[in-house]
Amino acid sequence: MIDLSDLEGRWHLTRRIEDLRAGLSGRLEGEAIWLRDADGLRQEERGLLHYGSAPPMQASRVYLWRAEQDGLIVLFEDGRPFHRLRPGSVSGPVADRHLCPPDVYDVRYTFEAWPVWEQHWHVTGPRKDARITSRFTPR
Repeated sequence: MIDLSDLEGRWHLTRRIEDLRAGLSGRLEGEAIWLRDADGLRQEERGLLHYGSAPPMQASRVYLWRAEQDGLIVLFEDGRPFHRLRPGSVSGPVADRHLCPPDVYDVRYTFEAWPVWEQHWHVTGPRKDARITSRFTPR
Protein backbone atom coordinates (compact mmCIF):
# COMPACT_ATOMS: atom_id res chain seq x y z
CA MET A 1 0.00 0.00 0.00
CA ILE A 2 1.29 3.45 -0.88
CA ASP A 3 1.37 6.38 1.51
CA LEU A 4 1.14 10.11 0.89
CA SER A 5 4.90 10.61 0.55
CA ASP A 6 4.92 8.11 -2.36
CA LEU A 7 2.58 10.37 -4.35
CA GLU A 8 4.17 13.75 -3.74
CA GLY A 9 5.51 15.38 -6.90
CA ARG A 10 4.76 15.44 -10.63
CA TRP A 11 3.25 12.59 -12.64
CA HIS A 12 2.50 12.18 -16.31
CA LEU A 13 -1.22 11.37 -16.67
CA THR A 14 -2.99 9.52 -19.45
CA ARG A 15 -6.71 8.74 -19.19
CA ARG A 16 -8.94 6.61 -21.40
CA ILE A 17 -12.70 7.08 -21.27
CA GLU A 18 -15.10 4.55 -22.76
CA ASP A 19 -18.74 5.63 -22.59
CA LEU A 20 -20.37 2.30 -23.41
CA ARG A 21 -23.92 3.66 -23.32
CA ALA A 22 -23.27 6.59 -25.67
CA GLY A 23 -20.76 4.72 -27.82
CA LEU A 24 -18.15 7.45 -27.33
CA SER A 25 -14.52 7.29 -26.33
CA GLY A 26 -12.07 9.86 -25.16
CA ARG A 27 -8.56 10.39 -23.94
CA LEU A 28 -6.79 12.92 -21.78
CA GLU A 29 -3.08 13.62 -21.80
CA GLY A 30 -1.62 15.82 -19.11
CA GLU A 31 -0.06 16.10 -15.69
CA ALA A 32 -1.04 15.35 -12.12
CA ILE A 33 0.79 17.10 -9.30
CA TRP A 34 0.55 16.17 -5.63
CA LEU A 35 1.54 19.14 -3.44
CA ARG A 36 1.83 19.30 0.34
CA ASP A 37 -0.87 21.26 2.14
CA ALA A 38 -1.61 21.67 5.86
CA ASP A 39 -3.43 18.32 6.17
CA GLY A 40 -1.85 16.06 3.55
CA LEU A 41 -1.64 16.44 -0.22
CA ARG A 42 -3.52 18.42 -2.84
CA GLN A 43 -3.81 16.68 -6.22
CA GLU A 44 -4.06 19.01 -9.21
CA GLU A 45 -4.74 17.53 -12.65
CA ARG A 46 -4.50 19.39 -15.94
CA GLY A 47 -4.62 18.11 -19.46
CA LEU A 48 -6.04 18.20 -22.96
CA LEU A 49 -9.23 16.15 -23.31
CA HIS A 50 -10.30 14.64 -26.63
CA TYR A 51 -13.85 13.26 -26.34
CA GLY A 52 -15.87 11.88 -29.21
CA SER A 53 -15.93 14.28 -32.14
CA ALA A 54 -15.91 17.42 -29.95
CA PRO A 55 -13.00 19.84 -30.31
CA PRO A 56 -10.20 19.18 -27.77
CA MET A 57 -10.64 21.08 -24.51
CA GLN A 58 -8.58 21.87 -21.45
CA ALA A 59 -9.68 19.84 -18.42
CA SER A 60 -8.69 20.16 -14.78
CA ARG A 61 -9.71 18.85 -11.38
CA VAL A 62 -8.51 19.03 -7.79
CA TYR A 63 -8.70 16.44 -5.02
CA LEU A 64 -7.43 16.38 -1.44
CA TRP A 65 -5.62 13.28 -0.13
CA ARG A 66 -5.41 12.54 3.59
CA ALA A 67 -3.81 9.78 5.65
CA GLU A 68 -6.02 7.77 7.99
CA GLN A 69 -5.26 4.88 10.33
CA ASP A 70 -6.58 2.34 7.83
CA GLY A 71 -5.27 3.85 4.60
CA LEU A 72 -5.91 7.01 2.60
CA ILE A 73 -9.04 9.06 1.97
CA VAL A 74 -9.62 11.11 -1.17
CA LEU A 75 -11.82 14.20 -0.83
CA PHE A 76 -13.33 16.55 -3.35
CA GLU A 77 -11.74 20.01 -3.41
CA ASP A 78 -14.48 21.33 -1.09
CA GLY A 79 -13.74 18.64 1.52
CA ARG A 80 -16.62 16.24 0.78
CA PRO A 81 -15.61 12.56 0.93
CA PHE A 82 -15.00 10.87 -2.43
CA HIS A 83 -13.45 7.46 -1.77
CA ARG A 84 -10.91 5.54 0.32
CA LEU A 85 -7.84 3.44 -0.37
CA ARG A 86 -7.40 0.66 2.15
CA PRO A 87 -4.60 -1.86 2.17
CA GLY A 88 -5.39 -4.88 0.03
CA SER A 89 -3.19 -7.83 -0.60
CA VAL A 90 0.36 -6.95 -1.57
CA SER A 91 -0.24 -7.80 -5.22
CA GLY A 92 -3.98 -7.17 -5.41
CA PRO A 93 -6.13 -4.18 -6.24
CA VAL A 94 -7.52 -1.67 -3.79
CA ALA A 95 -11.23 -0.97 -4.29
CA ASP A 96 -13.98 1.34 -3.04
CA ARG A 97 -17.36 2.71 -4.10
CA HIS A 98 -18.65 6.29 -4.33
CA LEU A 99 -22.42 6.78 -4.42
CA CYS A 100 -23.73 9.80 -6.31
CA PRO A 101 -27.43 8.88 -6.64
CA PRO A 102 -28.63 7.62 -8.95
CA ASP A 103 -25.09 6.77 -10.15
CA VAL A 104 -22.50 4.40 -8.69
CA TYR A 105 -18.76 4.92 -9.12
CA ASP A 106 -16.62 1.82 -8.43
CA VAL A 107 -12.86 2.33 -8.29
CA ARG A 108 -9.93 -0.06 -8.30
CA TYR A 109 -6.30 0.96 -7.91
CA THR A 110 -3.41 -1.16 -9.17
CA PHE A 111 0.14 -0.62 -7.90
CA GLU A 112 1.81 -3.82 -9.13
CA ALA A 113 4.04 -1.96 -11.61
CA TRP A 114 5.00 0.77 -9.09
CA PRO A 115 6.03 3.51 -9.59
CA VAL A 116 3.66 3.34 -12.57
CA TRP A 117 0.13 2.85 -11.26
CA GLU A 118 -3.46 2.94 -12.48
CA GLN A 119 -6.90 3.96 -11.33
CA HIS A 120 -9.87 2.13 -12.89
CA TRP A 121 -13.42 3.47 -12.61
CA HIS A 122 -16.64 1.79 -13.66
CA VAL A 123 -19.56 4.23 -13.58
CA THR A 124 -23.10 2.88 -13.76
CA GLY A 125 -26.54 4.41 -13.42
CA PRO A 126 -29.80 4.87 -15.27
CA ARG A 127 -28.04 6.79 -18.05
CA LYS A 128 -24.39 5.82 -17.44
CA ASP A 129 -22.15 2.92 -18.29
CA ALA A 130 -18.57 4.12 -18.53
CA ARG A 131 -15.08 2.80 -17.89
CA ILE A 132 -12.32 5.27 -17.12
CA THR A 133 -8.68 4.24 -16.74
CA SER A 134 -6.02 6.69 -15.59
CA ARG A 135 -2.32 5.83 -15.70
CA PHE A 136 0.23 7.76 -13.66
CA THR A 137 3.93 7.66 -14.54
CA PRO A 138 6.54 9.61 -12.53
CA ARG A 139 8.18 12.60 -14.22
